[in-house]
Amino acid sequence: MKTCFKGFFTLVLIAFSLQAHAQGRDFLVNSDWLAQNMDDVKVLEVRYHPHRYLTVGHIPGAIQVKRFLDLGDNQSNPLMRLPPKAQFQKTLRQWGIEYDDTIVIYDDSATALASRVYFLLDYYGFDMNNVKLLDGGIREWSVFEETTQTATQTTPSQIVLNDPDPRLSVEWTAIYNDVVSQRQDNVTLLDARPTDMYTGEVIKHSIMGGHIPGAVNVVSLNGITGQNWKSSDELAAMYADIPKNDTVYVYCHDGFRMSLAYMQLKSLGYDDVRLYNGGWSHWGNSLTLPVIDGKTPYSGDFNL
Repeated sequence: MKTCFKGFFTLVLIAFSLQAHAQGRDFLVNSDWLAQNMDDVKVLEVRYHPHRYLTVGHIPGAIQVKRFLDLGDNQSNPLMRLPPKAQFQKTLRQWGIEYDDTIVIYDDSATALASRVYFLLDYYGFDMNNVKLLDGGIREWSVFEETTQTATQTTPSQIVLNDPDPRLSVEWTAIYNDVVSQRQDNVTLLDARPTDMYTGEVIKHSIMGGHIPGAVNVVSLNGITGQNWKSSDELAAMYADIPKNDTVYVYCHDGFRMSLAYMQLKSLGYDDVRLYNGGWSHWGNSLTLPVIDGKTPYSGDFNL
């Protein structure tokens, strides 16, 4: 019975994989695909609680990614500004990553953490045809496949990173100028956080609550069911109010949910998507920058 169920489940996963490919989402792979291609890929695991790499276990061969230490600027405030070239290059060398590797990334957090790794590889010029996201993450893998608690040993590489792509990030100054001050018609500011943080009802990771004036709220995690991506049609409905021809500036608190929004928007064909380097952890702690409470992009004096 277990064998029959596994066979049926595998067929379902293959069907989802084929659907993703047909919809231009061939960066999504499932656990069956990974199991068949383990010898030809490098696997990166990034967990919300990093100690679980060893205590709970990971996919055999997976390299541990420490989400704050490895994916943010260790010397900046806020911590999760984009890591500088020299720092991220050193990290990739420790992982043994080369530019021609096929890389599969997974997490246990609805792919939001894995999306940050995906974005950084894009930011530093990787061929994104060779970078994959494990749909379903560790949960899907562990249904039928084994995990291990033994750390993966890597052979350091000598990779030399490209310069970061300036078209993929934006600083607070551009947001203040283009959205808050000039309200440029061809720029949309997107807040990817939960709605109660957008409205200011919940304050986390910052002194100030609310959102940047002009920001619209689309919760990127709403595009995930369990640990799996929703269909392209469902994502398109989520982002229906975001003009496809606009430059889209995206932010969250610390770089993960906005990276997920980045991947979702790019999968839908949005061409110009840029992440706010520092996000709400910067804006919401700056004290003097303007903040809006409530459910609308503008209120109070900003309505005038």
